[in-house]
Amino acid sequence: MPDKLKLKSIAGNLTAAGLRIGIVISRFNSFITERLLEGVLDALSRTGAKENQIEIVRVPGAFELPVAAKKLAQSHKPDSIICIGCVIRGETSHYEHVTTEAARGIQLAQIDTGVPIAFCVLTCDTLEQAIDRAGLKSGNKGFEAGLAAVEMGNLSRQLRAASPPHTRSAAPAKSPRSRRR
Repeated sequence: MPDKLKLKSIAGNLTAAGLRIGIVISRFNSFITERLLEGVLDALSRTGAKENQIEIVRVPGAFELPVAAKKLAQSHKPDSIICIGCVIRGETSHYEHVTTEAARGIQLAQIDTGVPIAFCVLTCDTLEQAIDRAGLKSGNKGFEAGLAAVEMGNLSRQLRAASPPHTRSAAPAKSPRSRRR
């Protein structure tokens, strides 16, 4: 019988002490997004974050979340970011465009910068659904996003610390013949 494998496992933890957390929040549907923000801040507080570790950026709507998150990641170098928004379906196709592009943009910002971004953008058919997810019947999705941001911020730090140092080699110079005219 073969020996059992002893695999190394890396996982984040739920301790926010020392993490830098960015929050990008949409003002549109603020009666929902502010409740989600309360949930995020509750989760961060319970995991040990202090006020000076948290930076909040406010944007007009969910469509603007990705660019603000990317700029925040590039300029302030947080350990993780939480994007908060709420889009409620209306009578036109506008909902699909905003929700699809907000999700895609946030994912691209996360991939481009390497900073984990927790997705706390409610995409609901009705106002009642949004209220339920912002602290009524279905708990507060902001709290869940706050925990995810702490865990991923810690995991990201661990992965950076565990990775071998990068070696940079100079790019070969292009010869004059390689240019096209």
